[in-house]
Amino acid sequence: MERDYPLEKVRNFGIIAHIDAGKTTTSERILYYTGMTHKIGEVHEGETVTDWMEQERERGITITAAAITCFWNKTDVSKSKENFVRFNIIDTPGHIDFTVEVKRSLRVLDGAVVVFDGVAGVEPQSETNWRYADEAQVPRICFINKLDRTGASFERSYKSILDRLNSKAVRMQIPVGLEDEFEGVIDLLKMKMFMFEGEMGSNVIESDIPEKYQAEAKQYHNELVERIVENDEKLMNEYLEGKEIPMEILKKTLRKAVIANEIFPVYAGSALKNKGVQLVLDAVVDYLPAPSDLPPVKGIDPRNGEEVTRGPSDKEPFAALAFKLQADPFVGQLTFFRVYSGSVEAGSYIYNATTGTKERVGRMVRLQADQREEVKKVFAGEIAAMVGLKDTKTSHTLCDEANPIVLEEIKFPEPVISLRIEPKTKADQEKMGMALKKLSDEDPTFRISTDEETMETIISGMGELHLEIIVDRMKREFNVDANVGKPQVAYKETITRESEAEHKYIKQTGGRGQYGHVKIRIKPIDKNVDLEDLPKNVKRKDHHFEFINSIKGGVVPQEFIPPVEKGIIEAMDRGVQAGYKMVDISSELYDGSYHDVDSSEIAFKIAASQAFQEAARKAGPVILEPIMKVEIVTPEQFMGDVTGNLSSKRAQIEGMGERGMLKVVTAKVPLSEMFGYTTSLRSMTEGRASSTMEFDHYDIVPQNVALTIIESRK
Repeated sequence: MERDYPLEKVRNFGIIAHIDAGKTTTSERILYYTGMTHKIGEVHEGETVTDWMEQERERGITITAAAITCFWNKTDVSKSKENFVRFNIIDTPGHIDFTVEVKRSLRVLDGAVVVFDGVAGVEPQSETNWRYADEAQVPRICFINKLDRTGASFERSYKSILDRLNSKAVRMQIPVGLEDEFEGVIDLLKMKMFMFEGEMGSNVIESDIPEKYQAEAKQYHNELVERIVENDEKLMNEYLEGKEIPMEILKKTLRKAVIANEIFPVYAGSALKNKGVQLVLDAVVDYLPAPSDLPPVKGIDPRNGEEVTRGPSDKEPFAALAFKLQADPFVGQLTFFRVYSGSVEAGSYIYNATTGTKERVGRMVRLQADQREEVKKVFAGEIAAMVGLKDTKTSHTLCDEANPIVLEEIKFPEPVISLRIEPKTKADQEKMGMALKKLSDEDPTFRISTDEETMETIISGMGELHLEIIVDRMKREFNVDANVGKPQVAYKETITRESEAEHKYIKQTGGRGQYGHVKIRIKPIDKNVDLEDLPKNVKRKDHHFEFINSIKGGVVPQEFIPPVEKGIIEAMDRGVQAGYKMVDISSELYDGSYHDVDSSEIAFKIAASQAFQEAARKAGPVILEPIMKVEIVTPEQFMGDVTGNLSSKRAQIEGMGERGMLKVVTAKVPLSEMFGYTTSLRSMTEGRASSTMEFDHYDIVPQNVALTIIESRK
């Protein structure tokens, strides 16, 4: 089986944006123009292709990232097969509770189209998504959408990108007219005007720039060319000498700069009014990277811990990353994966380097939203899904057994909110367990645990909406009815100073006794240390826990060291103040003793656990709570009520600004004060204000609040 598309003709990109910036409408237009759908689905009519879950259609928001394969032929070339480019597109959700989808998608994509609302410009979620894209070093194209709306302003939105996201953004287009007079766009590189006519604006008509826009277009054209030539010394000199630089060379240089994240091109349009989307697709082909433009991916060889790389080529050994699991009503479990090198065939065996197990690849499919196309072989640089893998989870590495590699895992945020859940009937009990397991396999930010005292099931997630959708999906997809408790905040505990303790665990009963003796020292963890700089005797699991083994001369034998670490971890899970998990602690085992006959693993585990609790009580223990970043957009007359209400919620108001005719308040507020806030904000502002909230950081709870929390846990 040969590749049907050369690697340089593949583009893997995502569409990311704040909620309601028109991301899914943009995706639907892309599917229409690439010939995937013959009828356009509208979000507001609940008929979209990428939002295929019932809840997505009802709520008009995207929840799961849908991966779609389609083909595009640029507007300015003939329609022969050689000119088509394969797109693998992931439409990601905008709502902050589903931020996991954006994070995991960016990890496997090579580029992104960031959609902005032409009225609002940069919104909070745009900032978060942009930050994720920065972390993943993904090249981006910006698309300022909704320029047909009342109050739209290309220049204001463009300025918000420069001010709040990155000053390396540059205009590639300017709109002709705004609001209900928005007609088309001017391409500042080609210096031509484009109009969109015919059904769904599918005829792109190129013409000369009207007289009244010429001066402005010329000024911005020069700015653009200057920004491009800055990236190449030879060109810069030619430009300064007044030489005309050919279009092909400008485009080539711009492409290099975009791939290096030195320039972020900005486009204009209105997806709903079918203006501008095709030119954004052309830009994806022209400026976003193909898998072959990217450096080799790095990983670790599990056999010796050394760094290894895999280049984007079919000839290299197979390596892929599983980035998403989805329970599919028709075929069972789908595992989405991105191939970085080599190829994989249906029916072959692959090696899961994360778990060290082998799995058989049954069928493989490419998704065209909720339609599936079976494929026999998937090559480097492609995205597809495998059916029926048993042990593979999100961010596991799949590879060739003879050449193992473990790729870097995707890091997910910790849940901040939890609630108790119980099945309505005995019959639902077993079904609920299975449903929750499937849902937590799909979504790494959704966790299940059991309260050891009451044996109740607790589910945790990123926000009220997140858990609401999970419970809703349980009912619809798995027919499980459940009663849920009130949402609870996921508090944590930590310590504020250094302390030490020793504990001797001695038990003498008939026969063999038990003996374990440890001395431990604990202190708050130093988060500024680079993990690579830690000495050999220090084990650190992310930045929340570190274990230091300072035992000299075998005063505690080597085989009892792991039980000591285990005992400390178990004690941290139980907390010392209110029973919440403890974090950000460095524990050092520096002394102890043992007994030739009576010492055992269990004795050292218990001794370590007791010593840790004793030390933690003396180390200034505190409770931590999640602090949320909140943004409220409100008409001016309610500004006083909104800020007064926030102050009563222990909020720190950080800024007040304007967005068009509305006022914007940004604040940091404890999550515990924000339950049901949307409803109270609506009633306070006659339903005219809106708010968005996302997790920001954990902070120490004030003493009086901490006492209430401790009381309620007794």
